[in-house]
Amino acid sequence: MDRYHAPTPDLRIVFADSLHPHEEHDSQRALPLIERLKTEAHIINPPIVAPIGSSQFVILDGANRCHSFRTLGYPHMLVQVASYESGQVELQTWNHVVGSWDEQSFLEQLVSLPDVEMISGQHTQAIAHVLTRSQQIFALRSPVSSVHERNATLRRVVSIYQQNATLHRTTLSELDEVWPLYADAIALVMFPHYLPADIIAAAKYQAFLPPGISRHIVHGRALRVNYPIDRLKDEQVRLPEKNEELHRWMQQKMAQRQIRYYAESTYQFDE
Repeated sequence: MDRYHAPTPDLRIVFADSLHPHEEHDSQRALPLIERLKTEAHIINPPIVAPIGSSQFVILDGANRCHSFRTLGYPHMLVQVASYESGQVELQTWNHVVGSWDEQSFLEQLVSLPDVEMISGQHTQAIAHVLTRSQQIFALRSPVSSVHERNATLRRVVSIYQQNATLHRTTLSELDEVWPLYADAIALVMFPHYLPADIIAAAKYQAFLPPGISRHIVHGRALRVNYPIDRLKDEQVRLPEKNEELHRWMQQKMAQRQIRYYAESTYQFDE
């Protein structure tokens, strides 16, 4: 797909329980989000989902938002639908910056994991690599025979610093770029790449990735939508009627020229 052109976002309102995560939700992000949604008037950025079957979806991005909606008991969710086959979606991988912890304690916790071997240097069969601020490189190896087993082991790895440190996601891999941006960083964790089939299988079989590893880039992503949450929370209005209302809302936005496509890559400073 030409990155300078993208189709109009396919926005839909769907049942909240039809959305299936492919990754664990991030408790560091989800708990504050749940509290915020209790008083939030609008959903700003709809989750991105891909269809699996006629009425079910895998969440590509926005697992914490979907988890929060289900936790609060909201029946419906506004989503943007974009399939892997559409050419709109690119699948990449985040790196994790581990911060606000002691490097030695972090490494000791990794070594203590059962069925995980930490060796110095790089290794082609590693499930992850750890690069420390003290300029050490370690490969994490584990006797896994499938992507599902690798995911299970990586969940234990990520859980260590998710519980004891601060997790920052980044696309950077050059350490001389990482350290100046994250003053509290002690290590950079890098992961192997995934295929779309891995993501769909993780959702279908609940063989979840750890939070914040998969990165989906969607061309023509809908942002700053600001759709009223009350319309999603209302249990008295049927789903077809809600989608008819959404369609009229989109038509009005188009007529008032309130929807604009930006082709350039951007940084957003008010997340």
